[in-house]
Amino acid sequence: MTPDILEARLIAQRKLLARIVAALQDPAIDGYLAERNHLDLGAEDPGAVPDEALAFAGAVADELREIETLADRLRGKPPAP
Repeated sequence: MTPDILEARLIAQRKLLARIVAALQDPAIDGYLAERNHLDLGAEDPGAVPDEALAFAGAVADELREIETLADRLRGKPPAP
């Protein structure tokens, strides 16, 4: 499988998940996305170098934010400031 095909499949899954989230309008799912769509690092060390685990967690948070944003758009909600 090429990287382009993999990316296309992931985008299709994102779109389907966002449509399901938008249709369900479930506060528990919305809360789950809102709680996990960002990294909460607490006290940050400005000299710290992100490692692979942090990069992975950041990618998960980014994807959940993408799903949440698309679901909101499908519901007709204005974009968050």
